[in-house]
Amino acid sequence: MSHSGDDWGEGRQRTALFVERKAYRRRRLMDIARLLPLFGALLFLVPLMWPNPDPYPAPDTSGGKPISEAITYLFTIWTLLIVASFVFGVAVRRWAENWTEGTDKPGEEAP
Repeated sequence: MSHSGDDWGEGRQRTALFVERKAYRRRRLMDIARLLPLFGALLFLVPLMWPNPDPYPAPDTSGGKPISEAITYLFTIWTLLIVASFVFGVAVRRWAENWTEGTDKPGEEAP
């Protein structure tokens, strides 16, 4: 069975090599929205890798990290994740307004 160069046969369709700009941006925003909680969870696990504080450290050794530093770290990461979520939400809202108008850039008119 021979096919010409442009004929893909029955049941197969050509797929575009490039997607339009709006779809590409929408997919990247969805990817960011999916990865932000995972990134936050990884940051919350960092204190588990810190060494335990030694109540009686030797003179030439570090005594590990105290729990107060771990708690401060966790609340700082928690606050930064809240701020990042807020900023991401505002950005998505602004970009979505441009997408629903059918424009790629704020100064362009829809065709």
